[in-house]
Amino acid sequence: MSLARGIPQKLQDELQAVMASHVRPDNLPGLLYAVCRDGETILNTIGYVDKEGSAPLREDTIFRIASLTKPIVGVAAMMLVEEGVFSLDDPIDAFLPELANRRVLKRLDGPISEIEPATRSITVDDLLTCRMGFGLLLPFDAYPINMTLAEMGFGMSILPPEAASTDDWIAAFSELPLMRQPGTVWLYGTSILVLGALIERASGKSLAGFCQDRIFDPLGMVDSGFCVPAEKLDRFPPVYWRNVVTGAVEVLDPGGVESWFAREPGFASADGGLVSTASDYLTFARAMLHCGAFDGGRLISQASYNKMRTDHISPEQKTRSPFFAEGFWDTVGWGYAVAINTAQTPADPQGVGWEGGYGLTCAWDHETGTIGLLMTQRMIEGWVTPHFQDFWRVVAAIRSLPQ
Repeated sequence: MSLARGIPQKLQDELQAVMASHVRPDNLPGLLYAVCRDGETILNTIGYVDKEGSAPLREDTIFRIASLTKPIVGVAAMMLVEEGVFSLDDPIDAFLPELANRRVLKRLDGPISEIEPATRSITVDDLLTCRMGFGLLLPFDAYPINMTLAEMGFGMSILPPEAASTDDWIAAFSELPLMRQPGTVWLYGTSILVLGALIERASGKSLAGFCQDRIFDPLGMVDSGFCVPAEKLDRFPPVYWRNVVTGAVEVLDPGGVESWFAREPGFASADGGLVSTASDYLTFARAMLHCGAFDGGRLISQASYNKMRTDHISPEQKTRSPFFAEGFWDTVGWGYAVAINTAQTPADPQGVGWEGGYGLTCAWDHETGTIGLLMTQRMIEGWVTPHFQDFWRVVAAIRSLPQ
C-alpha cells in the first residue's frame, strides 16, 4: 500500500472502505486503485487474483487493459503525423489500398446487398475519431449486417481478433461494406483496429514493435505489451464475466499459460489488446497529464496532444450517431482515440481518459493535476458500473482539495 501525506486520512480510509465493499467472490475477486495528485500517489490492492482466493492481488499484477489500449495507440498515430509519414486529412488508401473505393450500406436496417459508393475516402482523422463509418451497432439483432459480422468473426468480440496476420484481417474486412458514409457519424471500435493496421503499414514495424520502441521503452513501461511473456505469467490472473443466462461469475479468459494473451497475436488489437500494470499505466497517464512530456523526453508535442483532447464530434454528428449507451453523449466527447469527460457529477470521471471492458477506468484531469485509475479483472455490465461510480465519487472529493 502507498499512502499520500497530502490527502486527508479520512478520504484515504473512505476510498479503501468503499472499494472493499465491492470485493467478494460473486462480484469482484480483487481490484487495484490508484490516485495521483500533487506528486503523491495512493495505490492499494484489495482481494485476490481469483474467486478461489489462491493468492492476494499484487501491485505488480498484470491486467488486460482492453480499451485503455486506445489512447496509447492514438499517441503512436500522432507520432507518425508529426513526422510527416501521413497527415490527419490524408486518405488511408496509400497504405491500406484494400480499403479504397469503399461501398456503403444504403440503410442500416437493410440487407448488405443494398449498397452505394462511398462519397469519399476514409482519412486518418476518421480512424482516430471513430468516424470511418463502421463499428458497434446496438441492439445487435436490429441490424442484418451484425449477423454477417458474427458469421465472419468481425463482431465486437470480448476477446481480440483471431486473424493470423494484419494482412489477413484487412483482406477479410475489405469484403464488407461500410455501415455509414465516412466522416458522418461516430461508431465505436473498428476504426481503432484499422488505425493499428495503418500504423504498421506506414511505419514498416509491427504495432507491438512500434509501441515498444517509441512508447514503452522511453517511458520505462516494462510490463506492457500485446502478450504476457512466459516468465511473467505468474502475475497474470484470470478475467471473469457474469454469465447472462445463469447470472454466475465465470472465467472468461484463464490466467497463466492457458490465456489468450499468453501468445503473440497474429493481428495485434489496437482497439483493446494490450496488457499492463498499474505502475506502467500511471506512467503513461502522467505523460498525458504533462501534455506528452515525461522525465527525459517527450512523446508528442503539446499541439498534438491538444488535438487528442479536443472533442471532434459535432453536436449534429452526436445526434445522428447511435448511442454507445443511453445518455452517452450527455457526459462524453471524443477526441483522438480518447474520451473527453464532460459530466459535472461526482460519480463520473473528470478530464481525459477512457474505460476498459475488462473492468478498468482511468482519467487525468488537467484542471487539478489528478489522475485516477481503477483496475479489476471482471467485465463491466453496461455503461453504469457501481464500483466505478463509487471510485470516482471519492476521487472527486480528492480533486476538490485546495492546491
